Amino acid sequence: MQWSDEGIIIGTRRHGETSLIVELMTPGHGRHLGLVRGGRSRRQQPVLQPGNSVVAIWRARLDEHLGTFTLESTRQRAARLIERPSGLYGILTLAALLRLLPERDPHPRLYEGLEAILDYLDDPLTAADMVVRFELKLLDDLGFGLDLEQCAATGTNDDLAYVSPRTGRAVCRSAGDPYREKLLPLPSFLLLPPSESQPTPAEVAEGFRLTGYFLARHVYEPRGIEPPDARASLAALASRRMAAAG
Repeated sequence: MQWSDEGIIIGTRRHGETSLIVELMTPGHGRHLGLVRGGRSRRQQPVLQPGNSVVAIWRARLDEHLGTFTLESTRQRAARLIERPSGLYGILTLAALLRLLPERDPHPRLYEGLEAILDYLDDPLTAADMVVRFELKLLDDLGFGLDLEQCAATGTNDDLAYVSPRTGRAVCRSAGDPYREKLLPLPSFLLLPPSESQPTPAEVAEGFRLTGYFLARHVYEPRGIEPPDARASLAALASRRMAAAG
């Protein structure tokens, strides 16, 4: 068995005295693990860091085996990412989110989103916006997507302001105001293209609360796991930076 694909390293762990098991996110083969022999060598260590892009060749005798990776670096971001808290929190958050996906299940849209976010993780203001949108895509790929296109009550797409925690559908302000205590706020930046959105600290908090609610309901709680601590740290950091920026 053999395949070749591009990939982004999202995690590693030691295997024996000299090797590493490397976890990649790839467009064509999803989240995939493989053994890198000699991965702990001084030559390989700078390459085999979370956030770096590689070209991967995977080989195994049978498809269900762990297999081995041969990796060639194409872009090294790790050193830049770990220089700032937002970069470190960001890559830890994204890796934890991607581990909610089944292994070896292709999700090319999430791969593209991951690749785009990595270039902005050292800017917590932009990163927060992109991570919330990434979580919406993740929920969609897991089968729990939200419908933010039109009001569940009126069918219009004007003045959408809430999301039903029961259905995950948007609700316009006029229909939702009488029930606002039972609804989740829909931050307006999620209704705009990323290039046009400038969320406030309150909207960032609302965005993380929105996606966090549905991740907890549909994923974390049924699986008996906790959300990553890095996610809360990234959200708090982004809110502080936005508040400081005025």
